[in-house]
Amino acid sequence: MKRRKVIAANWKMYKTPLQAESFVRIFLSHIPEHQRDEIVLCPSFVCLPTVVAACAGTHLKVGAQNMHWMKDGAYTGEVSAEMLISVGCTHVIIGHSERRQYFGETDDTVNAKLKTAIISGLKAIVCLGEVLEEREAGATEDVLRRQTSRALREVSAEDANQFVIAYEPVWAIGTGRTATPDIAGDAHHIIRSEAANQIGKKEADHLRILYGGSVKPENARGLLNHEEIDGALVGGASLIPEYLAQIVQY
Repeated sequence: MKRRKVIAANWKMYKTPLQAESFVRIFLSHIPEHQRDEIVLCPSFVCLPTVVAACAGTHLKVGAQNMHWMKDGAYTGEVSAEMLISVGCTHVIIGHSERRQYFGETDDTVNAKLKTAIISGLKAIVCLGEVLEEREAGATEDVLRRQTSRALREVSAEDANQFVIAYEPVWAIGTGRTATPDIAGDAHHIIRSEAANQIGKKEADHLRILYGGSVKPENARGLLNHEEIDGALVGGASLIPEYLAQIVQY
């Protein structure tokens, strides 16, 4: 099935607003006519207004790297869906492996955030994936099925177009190791199979599943041409506009 690919750039804790504005200008100069893929830039919170303004009138979308599941409240340091929408965000990353590893994100908080994103009208990029110990123990399928089922708990088939999933093999993030297209494809097949149990086969067949583990210009073509891989969540390579442009032009 032909699914429009999504290329999402996760800038993590890098770039000032001035640097972000420069990035968008340079990046756009490399892909002026590109319409094939959905491209989402995800800067830090402080850069969101600048990037939204720089992307105005272009085909680029802007997403946040995180949000809270509550509408508002005494949650120091957190940002709500309403706040993100108010500055022009259309997307949000949920449950990134670094959020799980360093900040206590769980399958349950991922589910709560996803449901809030859906209700609010944000398109969510829901991250999941196994760590090295789980892969070496042969637990990859169990982990992916558990994370998928819990992330999609109480999510209806009607809401299936409000999110994509990003498979992050944690053992391949920032390590220089990359899952081969077939390894990633097998994981995506497992995720799609479990998603079918949650939201229905038709919706799961249309669900876009991105790969997010050390995607670079040199491996993007092989990954993105695999039939089960519907795009990429790009980390380090997305910080350089020329590199991200090469990935987009795979």
